[in-house]
Amino acid sequence: MSDLSNRRKTPITESVGSTAGLGTATPRASSAVKIWATVGAVFLAYTLYVFVRWVSGPYFEPVAGGPSEPPMYMQIPLMVNAIVLWIGLPFALWFFLIRPWVREKRITLDGMLLVSMGLMMFQDPMLNYYSTWCTYNAWLWNRGSWAPHIPGWVAHEEPGHTVPEPLLTNIPGYMYGVLLLTIVGCWIMRRIKNRWPAISNLRLILVTYAIAFVFDFIMEALIMLPIGFYSYPGAIQSLSFNAGTYYQWPVYEGLMWGGVQAALCCLRFFTDDRGRTVVERGIDSVRGGFAKQQFVRFLAIFGGVSACFFLFYNVPATWLGMHADPWPEDVQKRSYFNPGICGEGTDRPCPNPDLPLPTKHSGYNNHQGRLVLPEGVAIPSVVPIQRPVGADGE
Repeated sequence: MSDLSNRRKTPITESVGSTAGLGTATPRASSAVKIWATVGAVFLAYTLYVFVRWVSGPYFEPVAGGPSEPPMYMQIPLMVNAIVLWIGLPFALWFFLIRPWVREKRITLDGMLLVSMGLMMFQDPMLNYYSTWCTYNAWLWNRGSWAPHIPGWVAHEEPGHTVPEPLLTNIPGYMYGVLLLTIVGCWIMRRIKNRWPAISNLRLILVTYAIAFVFDFIMEALIMLPIGFYSYPGAIQSLSFNAGTYYQWPVYEGLMWGGVQAALCCLRFFTDDRGRTVVERGIDSVRGGFAKQQFVRFLAIFGGVSACFFLFYNVPATWLGMHADPWPEDVQKRSYFNPGICGEGTDRPCPNPDLPLPTKHSGYNNHQGRLVLPEGVAIPSVVPIQRPVGADGE
């Protein structure tokens, strides 16, 4: 029996076969699941690698918020947010994962999306890959960050002085928070499709993208940033709302996360006549039994979800982080947004485009403008240029 039988119990999504003529299997489609499963396997290997290195290494320690105390208008909503998310987590696990598994003896699409979006959290620090331009509130409970273990990581980090990951919020937030937003997005797409049946897929996607951008502005610029959940100190201020404050919101943040959310909605919304997403095409060609098919299917879905986050957010965010503006004073004076990374209490100025961009391996300019080299490192000597030997041997 196919693992995707019993359509009545699968999420109600839009059939690509009925809207775009892509419902029939082709040799190219049959290999899609293998390609996406390979992508998922790469991201899963990355996730396991950074997780093991993190929990077994020196960066698995709390990052203190410093002498500054967040005001009550931050503390109360931040605590309530974490409590509500954790209260909802067991219900989400039961509704999307456990109950369908018990009833149907398989994990449904939403169940696999739930797990995939939870694992997607391990990409979260990658926006600071080259330079720290986004920070979380260190007042929240944390165990440091796995960012320095990301392969090729460049930005400067020290144990106890990293951009901490607020686990109590991010674990359920990524896991079922993003899934619920995706489900709501699919519901909106369905309403639009019912209201305007002739709308093309491209226009439907663009409308979804625009709605996701507006929603991100409301959630981030008007709620999450003012209550101090995180800050974008390195935002390009000429492209930011409330520029120069701790709650400045770069417009390109909405463009990037709007792209991720719209892509996730499309992944769940556009399915074939058997309820399969584009990354699952060809799952029937996978031999080895039901369990293997389920695992390959999960890898493919996880690969699609991870690619959405990586391509639409982390790639452009990494590049934009290299063009960051100086950190506003409104951020630097709040130690919970700057837990010993730079500024007062350190010998490192906060990131500034007028200064050289240091890495975790390089020297840096201190507050007095003097170059500080790593221990045991000297300025490389000048290598003379080779010139032709003259007749006199010189």
